[in-house]
Amino acid sequence: MNAITGALEWLTTGANWQGEKGVLNRLAEHLYFTGVCLAVACLIALPLALWLGHIGKGGALAVNLSNVGRAIPTLAILVLLTMTPLGRHGDLPTLIALVLFAIPPLLTNAYIGMREVDRSVVEAARGMGMSGRQVFLRVELPLAYPLIMTGLRSSTVQVVATAALAAMAGEGGLGRIITYGFAVQNTPQVVAGAILVGGLALLVELVLVLIGKWCDPMRRRTAAV
Repeated sequence: MNAITGALEWLTTGANWQGEKGVLNRLAEHLYFTGVCLAVACLIALPLALWLGHIGKGGALAVNLSNVGRAIPTLAILVLLTMTPLGRHGDLPTLIALVLFAIPPLLTNAYIGMREVDRSVVEAARGMGMSGRQVFLRVELPLAYPLIMTGLRSSTVQVVATAALAAMAGEGGLGRIITYGFAVQNTPQVVAGAILVGGLALLVELVLVLIGKWCDPMRRRTAAV
């Protein structure tokens, strides 16, 4: 309990939130890593998964290949990248490692979502004269939307939690609070850093749940009816 009490005291001390090493700056760095990595991962994984799911070919191979990355620890990838020439390019090794970690949930859920759309509904839409593009945008994508958002939430929460590893490579983020706490043997600071990372992950997931419900195309269609 002393560590918890000390962590709460650390979190409520205004000086710990200010300056280059303060919580606010570390939070901004953490959100930067998370946002950039998710944007890149979405640009890579979602178009590929949605297209493969639409045509029904090659998706299983792509999903299996992406899932191979889950067997390799992100920290191992990060360490290996920092030892290559990429290590001289600042944040690049960290960003690449997190992108590779973010792709599998996005790719898998989007592909499965597309393939689990009722084929009779798709055929009925084609029978009504819809083009392939119309079927994709107005039938398959709305019905696959819940699984796509599940993949996005899963990927986001994982990246938020794993971005703390950036501190292991000397980069910023909330992980620096934890690693510095270990360095100076300040257990309350370590616990405070863990609370911040966990709290941010929960908050991000809650926001994505609300956004997912608000943007659900099926909800809008039901409301319109």
